[in-house]
Amino acid sequence: MERTVPSTASEEVELYLRTYYSLLRSTAEVKIRTLEEAHAGMNSLLHPSVRGTKPDMGAFIYTLLRTPKCMPEVRLVVLGQSTDVFTRAGFENIENWEEAPTAARRRRSFYNGVDTLASIIASRSDIDDLIPILTAFQIEWNKLHHLLQPVKGFLRDFQENEERWPYLADALEVSMGDLLRLSKIWGDEFAINLGKIAESPRSLSVQLLNGSLSEYRRATHAWWSNIEQFCPELRTRPVYYISSNTHSVINLITGFALQFKEMLTDFLNKPENISLADEWEEIQSRDIPYGEENFLYYVLKKFQQSNHDTDLFGEQLREEQGHGIIRIPAEHYFDVEAQIIDLSRVDTTQLDPRLQDGDLSFLVKSDALILNLDYPLGLAAYNILTEISEHVREILGVYIMGKAATLNGIVGDVMIPNVIHDEQSANTFIFPNTFSSADVSPYLLYGTVLDNQKAVSVRGTFLQNANYMDVFYREGYTDIEMEAGPYLSAVYEMYRPKRHPVNEIVNLYGLPFDLGIIHYASDTPLSKGKNLGAGSLSYYGMDSTYAASLAVLRQIITQERSRIK
Repeated sequence: MERTVPSTASEEVELYLRTYYSLLRSTAEVKIRTLEEAHAGMNSLLHPSVRGTKPDMGAFIYTLLRTPKCMPEVRLVVLGQSTDVFTRAGFENIENWEEAPTAARRRRSFYNGVDTLASIIASRSDIDDLIPILTAFQIEWNKLHHLLQPVKGFLRDFQENEERWPYLADALEVSMGDLLRLSKIWGDEFAINLGKIAESPRSLSVQLLNGSLSEYRRATHAWWSNIEQFCPELRTRPVYYISSNTHSVINLITGFALQFKEMLTDFLNKPENISLADEWEEIQSRDIPYGEENFLYYVLKKFQQSNHDTDLFGEQLREEQGHGIIRIPAEHYFDVEAQIIDLSRVDTTQLDPRLQDGDLSFLVKSDALILNLDYPLGLAAYNILTEISEHVREILGVYIMGKAATLNGIVGDVMIPNVIHDEQSANTFIFPNTFSSADVSPYLLYGTVLDNQKAVSVRGTFLQNANYMDVFYREGYTDIEMEAGPYLSAVYEMYRPKRHPVNEIVNLYGLPFDLGIIHYASDTPLSKGKNLGAGSLSYYGMDSTYAASLAVLRQIITQERSRIK
């Protein structure tokens, strides 16, 4: 069959991929500086000013949000699939090192307190994500190092003297907005980190301990075995699989935040929450339907993060367990938390009002479980769904929701694709998406639902340039993300007697289970460097998240109503 889809990648991106994979085959440390030219040569949309002397603050901030706070001290980043891999390589007891989380990327990392960062990777996609991030971080750090040399003398006291901030912004050739953004990310470490940048340039190294496919599979199997220990019923009961996040599905099923409205609204009166208070007043003044519910779910997380003396999270866990909900954290392996929900034990009186549609008493007769995962990165999605499908009794539905970039919408829009081109397999999947605009629109307040879209699952966020995106846009691809293609490769193997094909047009109609994919826009990469480094989704991003989650849960309830009756 003649293909009408774009080629798998641009020549510049392919050169970059070949360069770092060939270097990572070495058993020795690889200097990041050897990758800088190939990185610059691909002309990434996330790093548009890579070759200029002026700092690309969008790219730099993007890397800061996806690397640990210890990065100013790190010299070596070591990658491995499990703690066992690190131990065999001589890095013993890394879990006893200091935990090194990141703000915007779930990757278990540990810092030895001196100069080494150990990161646990779940698939090749973690490499495609982390190597460009480290390279961009080093390039932009060294630009700032050069620009700070003439002003090193006053860095010690400038933070307390607001009159000097414009002078510093001019010296660094950045806007005041970007300088303030950097200050917010680093907090009390702002002046300290600027001093470290001024003191010395970065010369990072990276080392891959094991790149074998079998090691990724071994890590995935061990991760799943931990989940089975918590819930052996997964082998004997039918399952609805959801790939989403750790908050929206649980919040909608328990309605926990709605029980603490007074406490959460009092929390808004604190001076540091003035922006949240303004949003709350707008919701109340405009009488936005269900705006209160979404906002209280959002504030609950903020409250739990800032009120460590209040055991509201512990109370939430106890209530969840009393209603058949189990949270299973990831241990010893990659950072993908699991939640298991027993539909027969759900308290239908506590459900979010938007789920209380008709008589739900039939749910007590359900034998089905919901398995909700904190969405994995890229190819880890294929590994995980393949592992799950081999061990659960029956999968009744696969529902995938997550962030994506949009080429024809705005942040907060929802995209529902029925064609997905996968850069990993070079396949184009045509599939029956169970969702349409009508399933999401009633619950979306701020954005637009775009169904019948064409999506492309890319290898990494940095691994796209303008020419590459233009080819896809000309072919009608407007939805850019990383997981849907790998998931569909696993879906193919769940009902066909062979491994997924390569470089084919694949028809997934006729599946023996329900399949739904919803993406919400978090990025507009064609907007002249405006990317996730330039801001955050804030509360308005939660609107599309909860609209998508409601569509998924309502579909599961509909499926169960039909199955039981």
